[in-house]
Amino acid sequence: MRNKKGVIQVIDSLNAGGAEVLAVNIANGLADKGNNSHICTTRNEGVLKSNVSKGVGYLFLNKKKAIDISAIIKFINYIKLNNIRIIHAHSSSYFFAFCIKILHPQTSVIWHDHYGKNLQNRKLYPLKICSYFFKSIISVNRDLKKWAQIKLNCKQVYFLNNFPEFIKKKNTTVLKGVKGKRIVHLAAFREQKDHLNLLKAFKVIHIKYSEYTLHLVGKINTGSYSTEIINFIKENKLTNVVFLYGVCTDIKNILNQSDIGVLSSKSEGLPVSLLEYGLAKLPVLVTDVGECKKVINCNKAVVIAENSNIFAEYLMNLIKSENLRNKISSTLNKNVEKNFSKNSFILKIEKFYKNS
Repeated sequence: MRNKKGVIQVIDSLNAGGAEVLAVNIANGLADKGNNSHICTTRNEGVLKSNVSKGVGYLFLNKKKAIDISAIIKFINYIKLNNIRIIHAHSSSYFFAFCIKILHPQTSVIWHDHYGKNLQNRKLYPLKICSYFFKSIISVNRDLKKWAQIKLNCKQVYFLNNFPEFIKKKNTTVLKGVKGKRIVHLAAFREQKDHLNLLKAFKVIHIKYSEYTLHLVGKINTGSYSTEIINFIKENKLTNVVFLYGVCTDIKNILNQSDIGVLSSKSEGLPVSLLEYGLAKLPVLVTDVGECKKVINCNKAVVIAENSNIFAEYLMNLIKSENLRNKISSTLNKNVEKNFSKNSFILKIEKFYKNS
């Protein structure tokens, strides 16, 4: 394996999140095809460490600051030992990859942009300077690709769909509530995910459809946002119908117990959770942000962001109509299977690597 030129995915942590999931899935997919594949988490390990395949080389740097000399030395020694030529940096790990490129110029840096917030508020520096040293940029949606082409200093910019994959895990999570009437939301507690929009909509739903339950799966971060969500649930007497599970790894098992998948985000890139809903053949309702509308290709499954009344109205339509649920789930599943497959992604990424 070490005789082959290798590639290493670099990510800040292995906590549950879209970029982190994709980084692990890429590393595993490359190893499955016989590539010299590695993954490095720079700052923190996390629950996704157990998802890394045995055939993937693993490195944890425990980096403590932006420029950590001991971490840089450890990384350079590792890539020399394992004949790694390509650094595939995800999200904010681009700066670490830039430092390596300066000190070890034999490597090629590919930056994978997963940004899901409002692009108008995005900080341009030091990214603009670092982009001079990128061999190529991969964007998870078309808006990000256009932004990179205009704002950054890298000639090779590609758009490449994310892909979902269910890692085999022991089924440990048991969803509460009535079978057949469970709504699931896969998203960490971050402001861009706009849980409050969903909760306000579900409060309306609960009045008419009291047996329906809402299941929030994702990391409950510390801070005012998470506190606001928990307080809303308590103050509106929803504790018996809205359930919080925190970080879970048996996603396929959770979705198999669910009946409708939702996302209520203010902004997105291309959410892996939406692709996972499609892979699990769930009907969905999501906000019209990022690539969501293009993935679903059904107007009755997409609503404008930050409007809980409209979200509630469309969710009620889903609850009332089995035919609509079947139509949405079938359309989404076919699109995910055709255009967001693991094999298609890995073939494309291998071509990018060959050009690096």
